Amino acid sequence: MSLGQVVRGHAPPGVEVARVVPVSGRRQVVPRWVRRTAGPVALVVLWQVLSATGVLEGDILASPGTIAATAGDLVSDGTLPSAMLVSLQRVAVGLVLGGVAGVVLALVSGLSRLGEDLVDATVQMLRSIPWVGVIPLFIIWLGIGEAPKIALISLGVAFHLYLNVYAGIRGVDAQLVEAGTSLGLSRWGLIRHVVLPGALPGAMTGLRYSLATAWLALVFGEQVNADDGLGFLMNQAREFFRTDVIVVCLVVYAILGLIADFLVRTLERLLLQWRPTFTGQ
Repeated sequence: MSLGQVVRGHAPPGVEVARVVPVSGRRQVVPRWVRRTAGPVALVVLWQVLSATGVLEGDILASPGTIAATAGDLVSDGTLPSAMLVSLQRVAVGLVLGGVAGVVLALVSGLSRLGEDLVDATVQMLRSIPWVGVIPLFIIWLGIGEAPKIALISLGVAFHLYLNVYAGIRGVDAQLVEAGTSLGLSRWGLIRHVVLPGALPGAMTGLRYSLATAWLALVFGEQVNADDGLGFLMNQAREFFRTDVIVVCLVVYAILGLIADFLVRTLERLLLQWRPTFTGQ
């Protein structure tokens, strides 16, 4: 009997053929969500144990149980939802303004040599300045209302989007551009069908960085004479040494950041279906 017949299941009489199972298939697969949540859960349990045993004192850092109770109180009296809404509005407005500015500057600089000469050097010079350091100037120019907070978020967002969109445009394969030209595409056709789709992965990466920077800028911005928002809550908690309220606000920042990153990842999967990538093993 040939090897092919054995493989197809026609084993000779008296010979038992067992199906070959890869080593990786014999492992007990733990659900991915269990693996991803195991680390944070273990950290919280350790934190609670240290607090309960007195190793970690309450005036240094409140226990997870105290923080959960404080979060429930802040939600029930409406303080936390109101602060979250104000902070979300600031991030949304700053993200839109900074995003539009960053993308427009990247298009001007990336699509033409003249635009690059006029824009890129200026942007590279400005982005080397720590954007947190311009807070005093924003206060002088824009006052202490909403404007300096939104301007700070916009500034942090714009540079990330500019760099990644610009790099995406300049990273488009020259052979694709040459192929498009050979097929008779006009300049606008090349930009629409070749350059912009090729720059989209870089733009999505820039958007993810921008969202992270927007939340960071919000923390700094809401230190500037804020009378509402998560930063205002943290400032008040600092005055009264309420570490539980501070941690609640930090957890809210983290959750909002995770939700924003999830939305961008979903958008990325939808827009970049044509670009299969390595997803790990």
